[in-house]
Amino acid sequence: MTTLKLFRWFWAWDDDKEEGWLREMARQGWHLQSVALPGRYTFEQGEPRDFVYRLDYFTEQKDIVHYLQIFQDAGWEYVGEMNSWRYFRKETVQGESLEIFSDNESKARKYQRILFILVAILPILIVNVNNLNRLSDPFLEILTFFFFCVLILYGYTIIRLSMRINALRKKL
Repeated sequence: MTTLKLFRWFWAWDDDKEEGWLREMARQGWHLQSVALPGRYTFEQGEPRDFVYRLDYFTEQKDIVHYLQIFQDAGWEYVGEMNSWRYFRKETVQGESLEIFSDNESKARKYQRILFILVAILPILIVNVNNLNRLSDPFLEILTFFFFCVLILYGYTIIRLSMRINALRKKL
């Protein structure tokens, strides 16, 4: 079998684009075998198939067996996990709904789980930037700039996730 390894980055608010990309890869005969940090995808070549991929964000390791069983009972195949993102796939069947969320509110809660973690980590980043800013070592000034850039990226991510949640709730 031929294996293909790719690196790809996706933003949490664009997981639907990630799902679409994985589906297109399967239609071309490249079937996802595993995912790993930092965005490393392993595909195996086979017959082109129309798999629908769905991603969920789930961090509760103690409930993982029950969580995965729910998907298996619904006919979803668990493909793997990357940083608490769970990858599932199911071959398309005409007339069957291929969503893992029953409504927009439950989909919005997925993004809220991510947002909660980001907001919880935010004070740690702010304190580190503030502490590094007080020192005058040139290397630490570069590190401070790096942390400041990460802080800006965090803020942008929080805004984009909030926008995604609001858009889903407006569809209710």
